[in-house]
Amino acid sequence: MMSAEHYTYRIRFSAEDNEHVATVVEFPSLSWLAENPADAFSGILNLVSEVIRDLSAHGEPVPVPIGEREYSGRFNVRIPPEAHRELVTEAAEQGISLNR
Repeated sequence: MMSAEHYTYRIRFSAEDNEHVATVVEFPSLSWLAENPADAFSGILNLVSEVIRDLSAHGEPVPVPIGEREYSGRFNVRIPPEAHRELVTEAAEQGISLNR
């Protein structure tokens, strides 16, 4: 079973709620509010553990943590041909490859 500790968490202060809100990137619908950051993190960690157990018990897929995913290192972006030309020119002027 996947460990809740392997996921990507964020904690920020919410002025609207006047509390700290903890979220987890791989489970965008989950959040936890608490008076302090430590309690917010503890709350979201426990919630994610429960969700993982529930998903597993019902044969549902459990998201793979971002830190455990494989990445090619390639990043493809479509841009206008003029912008491509400008970037190639800049790279050449700097003596580097555009792919660097």
